[in-house]
Amino acid sequence: MADLKLKDVGKTYGGSVEVLKDINLEIETGELIVFVGPSGCGKSTLLRMIAGLEKISAGTLEIDGLMVNDVPPAQRGIAMVFQSYALYPHMTVRDNMSFSLKIAKKSKEEIEAAVARAAKILQLEPYLDRLPKALSGGQRQRVAIGRAIVRDPKVYLFDEPLSNLDAALRVATRIEIAQLKESMPDSTMIYVTHDQVEAMTLATRIVVLANKGISQVGTPLELYEKPENEFVAQFIGSPSMNLLPGTITGTGAQTTIKLDGEGTAVSNIPTTDADMGKTVNVGIRPEDLTIAEGDQYAVDGNVDIVEALGEVTLLYFVAEREQDPLVAKLPGIHADQRGRNLRLTADPSKVHVFMDGKSLLYR
Repeated sequence: MADLKLKDVGKTYGGSVEVLKDINLEIETGELIVFVGPSGCGKSTLLRMIAGLEKISAGTLEIDGLMVNDVPPAQRGIAMVFQSYALYPHMTVRDNMSFSLKIAKKSKEEIEAAVARAAKILQLEPYLDRLPKALSGGQRQRVAIGRAIVRDPKVYLFDEPLSNLDAALRVATRIEIAQLKESMPDSTMIYVTHDQVEAMTLATRIVVLANKGISQVGTPLELYEKPENEFVAQFIGSPSMNLLPGTITGTGAQTTIKLDGEGTAVSNIPTTDADMGKTVNVGIRPEDLTIAEGDQYAVDGNVDIVEALGEVTLLYFVAEREQDPLVAKLPGIHADQRGRNLRLTADPSKVHVFMDGKSLLYR
């Protein structure tokens, strides 16, 4: 469908309030790119700049090699699905989906064919003659997506389309969006969400936004397994990664870190003699912590809270000589661990090391 290229893109309001700066990103045809980040990081603003609903303050936006900074939204070949369904309540599903084509003065045959195609993809054929009030929330969102499909755009933009749905509908509609992408493999989609599950399950690549710029870009597994910095490490994954301060006491192919306390962590991230004695943060995901069986352990502490979720159990405890609470995510049911003292360790291949906020893996 379309390639997008953002070069040094920035956004300021009133000439002094900088929201985004130096955004450089290339999106290839057929990708489903997901923008994630904390509230206020500029996810929706960047999406609206691509759509033409917000003016680009600096840099350039190219679609298929053509700069479109000053091209009106209707002429960019983009269709946007908003957080709100924004359906016309007095129009049927058929009329809602065909309205933009009628405005564009398409022929009756073209309109009928486009609506029929979209309705088939979204399984809306039984509902074409219903009004929006006779539809569920998930069905209304599908109609909103159908309005985008009938236009056959170069790029689809989704601005938190599932945030108004309850938990069960979110899961069902997320699966439908994944199936929609499978049915249109050449379509280019950009999706904004604050939901990590949506990002991890839908994305070809994830763009993590923070501090007015891009913190990291990569596939879901790249961001999960090889975060470039502490922010991405803690933002991706739930519960977030545990960060434990310590000092490097052994270097080489494996790095040994004496943690602030009595524990010791070993990482497969290599270091040199120049790193000896330096202060670092050790990152261990809750699901990578296991109960230590010998004398070697990374952290120990008393379990304060237990969340038994069935397939896994979350253990919350404050490690000795540590201020920040730790979380361990153990498979199975461990409801009897509350109040007990546990020693935990982790496989060296799962232990991350950060110096000055950045992963030593990327030095």
